[in-house]
Amino acid sequence: MIYIFVSFEIILSEDTSTKLKILIKSYSKYMSNYSLLIKQGSIALLSLATIFTTAKYQKLQAQETEENTTIEEITEGEEVVAGEEVTVRGEVEEVESGISFAIQQDGFLEGDEVLVINVSDRNLPTEPENLPLQVTGQVGTLVLADVEEEYGLILDPDIYVDYESQPVIFADYMVLAPEIEEVSEEPENYYGLEVALEGEIDEIRNAYSFTLAEDELFEGDDLLMINATGEAIPESEETVVVTGIVRPFIKAELERDYDLTWDLDVREEIEAEYSEKPVLVVDSIYPAAREDGLFE
Repeated sequence: MIYIFVSFEIILSEDTSTKLKILIKSYSKYMSNYSLLIKQGSIALLSLATIFTTAKYQKLQAQETEENTTIEEITEGEEVVAGEEVTVRGEVEEVESGISFAIQQDGFLEGDEVLVINVSDRNLPTEPENLPLQVTGQVGTLVLADVEEEYGLILDPDIYVDYESQPVIFADYMVLAPEIEEVSEEPENYYGLEVALEGEIDEIRNAYSFTLAEDELFEGDDLLMINATGEAIPESEETVVVTGIVRPFIKAELERDYDLTWDLDVREEIEAEYSEKPVLVVDSIYPAAREDGLFE
């Protein structure tokens, strides 16, 4: 069992304190891997932030797709046509709260950005600034009157002056798209959540497991992938996007929930190396979008 303690002082009325204790006690029934301790008005827990983070993002979900598209391909207008479904990833900059945001291509230099209007049944996070997301939806051209009529939205024309007649994505699906390092080093923020990770296939351990590494010049973190797709793992060194649920490596639970026929030696080796560390149970793998190099 891994304990993470966040300690801070809170001044509570007796009634409020009692209600908070009941809330945490109730929630803890569903958090079998977490331990919550309350003592004399100080709270020591794995952490309340984890509870609220999970609730905040639990409805974000990836859509099955064959490949990603770069934002540049959309903004340049040569590779993507209106009505085409695309999947892009990048960092979020809020445009109109709860309705729209701009998503910017990740990279060493400031990249292209495209407007995204949320037409899904999922709410945008309340504080989306710089949030890494992967978005799937249809590409269109922003004409405010047409968008308002088709989707029943009321848009502030002053906000969208710079986006009028420009490409827009009407998002049906959104999912967290953190760096591998973020999941590896702060897994408690992602346990139980679906994410989309981009990286290079590193070491293929067997038909059911491989590691995904940061696709970068200098060696970075990697993360164990449990392949639950039923399909073959792509070749080593291929850059891919994988989607799935983050969970701690607990062998008994993985064997219970998935039909894994582990080779005994490999199983023992993986268990010794990754026991209770974060893993991603993969439900899809597809090629990552190719960006132009810095000097191309």
